[in-house]
Amino acid sequence: MGAIPAIEKFAPEMTGWRRDIHAHPELGFQEQRTSDLVATQLAAFGIEVHRGVGRTGVVGVLRAGTSKRTLGLRADMDALPIQEANTFDHRSRHEGRMHACGHDGHTTMLLGAAKYLAATRNFDGTVNFIFQPAEEGIGGAKAMIDDGLFRRFPCEAVFGMHNRPGMPLGRFAVKAGAMMAGGAFFDIDIEGRGAHGARPESGVDPVLAAAHVIAALQSIVARNVRPVDTAVLSVTQVHGGDAYNVIPQTARLSGTVRAFSNEVMELVGRNMARVAEGVASGFGAKAKTDFRVIFPPTINNPAEAEFAAGICAGLVGAENVKRDPALIMASEDFAFMLNEVPGCYINIGNGDGEGACEVHNPSYDFNDHALPLGASFFARLVETRLQK
Repeated sequence: MGAIPAIEKFAPEMTGWRRDIHAHPELGFQEQRTSDLVATQLAAFGIEVHRGVGRTGVVGVLRAGTSKRTLGLRADMDALPIQEANTFDHRSRHEGRMHACGHDGHTTMLLGAAKYLAATRNFDGTVNFIFQPAEEGIGGAKAMIDDGLFRRFPCEAVFGMHNRPGMPLGRFAVKAGAMMAGGAFFDIDIEGRGAHGARPESGVDPVLAAAHVIAALQSIVARNVRPVDTAVLSVTQVHGGDAYNVIPQTARLSGTVRAFSNEVMELVGRNMARVAEGVASGFGAKAKTDFRVIFPPTINNPAEAEFAAGICAGLVGAENVKRDPALIMASEDFAFMLNEVPGCYINIGNGDGEGACEVHNPSYDFNDHALPLGASFFARLVETRLQK
């Protein structure tokens, strides 16, 4: 059990690709060098390459046999605006940018599967290798879909994978149904009436109103969302005023909401506007809420989750596949693809030993030992789903 032997043989080459991508991180919709690397490798494998899908996205198309069946495999390519703290040789060469979420590893695993499948072609149908830009909150999946991704490259099902720090190497986690939360951002603008700080009675203090709005917003999850549902509302920014002795005209609250269903997300957004307007009004101020959903919940198709779990079990044994992991409050824009096509998003262990820090951390690094196993997961999906 374990990674496919043929993939294990070129694991050092995969490590080289991964570390090269890590050393040259690019932010969302700026992945020119990464796209070039991906396209060059795919072409070298003999795979048909399509550039510029969703701006900087790449799709590789590989056909074998005569079947009309199709399958999509997706990896993300973008980095984060974080200053890297690591000192190893493949650390970021660019100030203020690093691969702190493992997208360098995800891209490499899909490239490894593409190399293997192009060489063996032990399947009957079409595989679409989807290399997506801009996953980190700026809409890369939606950009590819809007650019005709599934119209130009039809997929009966689509699969994606993310590394999980703290999960041992050689383990997978697969969950049917809702897996990751949908995410929304909000801004609440509160307008009062500016005044001298020494004469508050002559104005309407938006900062005071904002403080009470913050406290009242916490009642929404506690008193409007059913206890059996899950949601979180976090005010993460407070802005108001520029001087010590001036009561400002306006204040702004900003933050995020997470929920596992579109219905709960809509309920929270609707009640946020109600609470903010009502509380502000009580202080003589006005409030306007801008609530915008950035990601829908990531919801795996039950049949595809069962299929993916079976592939994982075939690689590492059923005892190493967690079938009902805890819900994840973070969001993932692969959810947009799952809204269009049945599919499944899984986690692969990135290691639980020393140095296995969480993603979005300046000391994070993808574990190269996971590369052959992740590539094998994608390859076995194809060979099983599109079996000759």
